[in-house]
Amino acid sequence: MTSAMNTPATDLTLVADVGGTNTRVSLASDGVVLRDTIRRYENAKAESLQEVLAAYLSTTAPGALSGASVAIAGPVREGVGHMTNLHWRITETDLSDVTGASRVAVLNDLQAQGFALSHLETEDLTEICPQEPVSAKATRLVVGLGTGMNTAPVYSACGGHIVPPAECGHIALPQTSKALHDLANSLADRHGFASVEEALSGRGLVNIHRHLHGTAPDGKAIMEAADHGDTQAIETARLYVETLGTVMGDLALIHLPFGGLYLVGGMSRAIAPWLNKLGFRDAFCAKGRFKDFMAQFGVFSVTDDYAALKGCAAYLSERNNL
Repeated sequence: MTSAMNTPATDLTLVADVGGTNTRVSLASDGVVLRDTIRRYENAKAESLQEVLAAYLSTTAPGALSGASVAIAGPVREGVGHMTNLHWRITETDLSDVTGASRVAVLNDLQAQGFALSHLETEDLTEICPQEPVSAKATRLVVGLGTGMNTAPVYSACGGHIVPPAECGHIALPQTSKALHDLANSLADRHGFASVEEALSGRGLVNIHRHLHGTAPDGKAIMEAADHGDTQAIETARLYVETLGTVMGDLALIHLPFGGLYLVGGMSRAIAPWLNKLGFRDAFCAKGRFKDFMAQFGVFSVTDDYAALKGCAAYLSERNNL
C-alpha cells in the first residue's frame, strides 16, 4: 500500500466519485490514486458534497493540495454540476473553497471513466467481443449502466484526451424488433417517454420484468433468479441484452470507436456474464449490410471499481502537463 503520509508528492490532489447513494474520496499523488486513502461516505448523511469533503480533509489532514477533481452522476455545464438522483449542486468555486486548491474540475462520471481508460490494467477488463489491433489513438466509447445510463466518447488529441459530456440515456429507445416496439410502448405508457435509460439502467431491468411478467422484484433478485435457471428471469435478461446490443450498435455507428466500447457501472458487471449467452453480439451487429463492418468493434466490461477516481486524477495530471 502507498500512503500519502510516507510518500513525497510533487503533485498531491483530491479526487472524488459522487454517486446517487455514496461518495468515494481519495488522494492522488502525481496522477496515481493512493488506494489506502480511499474513504466512502453515505450521501444521505450529508447536506452537500462540501460537507463530505470537509469531513474527509479533517480526517486525513493531507496538507496543501495542488488540485481537486470530482466526478458526478449528472450533467455538468461550465463548471457547474447537478446530480440527477440527488439534490446536490456542485460548482468548481465550492470545490476550490473547501479544498483550497486553485486547479479544480467538476466532471460527469462518464467523462471520468473515459479519462481512466488509458490507466487500466489488462486484469481490469473482461472481453465480451474481440478487439482488432488498432492504434493507441483510436477513438473509444464508455457506456455506463448503473443507477442511470450514459455514454462518453474518448478522443486522443494534443498528447492527452478529449472526453466530451453527454446525456445519452435520455434519447429514444430503438424499436427495431417487435419485442423492442412492445417494450417502448409499455415504457411510454408508464413513464410518458420510452428512453434508453428506462430500459438499460438498474431500474430498467425491473421495468422490463414488469413489462414481460407483471411483477417488479428488484434487479438483484432478478439476476439471482436467472442464475438459478428461472425462465421468467432469463426471458427478462434476454430482452435486456437485445436492447443493450441494439443501442450499443447504434452508438458504435455514431462514434466509430475503433478502439472499443467499454461497459462500466454496477448493472454492466451484473449483466456481463449473460451477454454472450443471450445474443448480445447478434443484436449489436444487426445493422443490415453493415453487419460485417460491426464485427471490428471490441466490447469490454470494466471491473475496476475505482476507475472514476483514476479518471479524475488522470484529468488533473493531463491538464497540468499541457
